[in-house]
Amino acid sequence: MSETDKKPEPTIWLVPDDVWEIVEEILARRYPKRAQDRKRVPLRRVLDGVLYRLRTGCQWNHLPKEFGDDSTVHRHFQAWCRLGIFDEIWRELLLRCEELDGIQWAWQSADASMGKATGKSKMPEDAVGKNPTDRGKKG
Repeated sequence: MSETDKKPEPTIWLVPDDVWEIVEEILARRYPKRAQDRKRVPLRRVLDGVLYRLRTGCQWNHLPKEFGDDSTVHRHFQAWCRLGIFDEIWRELLLRCEELDGIQWAWQSADASMGKATGKSKMPEDAVGKNPTDRGKKG
């Protein structure tokens, strides 16, 4: 099979049906619709939008319209973070993978190279200029 004949890989921000079943159960239990709420947006589409945002790094207000209103997606994301829903989803998926012997616990690693810089320098303040482009002082 040549490179051009290969089937394209599925997108990595659309939740597969079997995973959605697990997430839907968690959301039903931990994030129920309140009686006075108006009609709720489809939460699967919201989750797909969150995953798209996290995978691509785009700004919230640049989410493709297929995921719905960007403010709505962001509001649900914030609520899910506050309620620990992502932690529970992660925990449940790990348990299911472990049941299938899908996790090799002996070989795990973490890469924090993409972590946000704190902006705190370990150098004394007067050792460098006021900003990275001010090279007037030796540092």
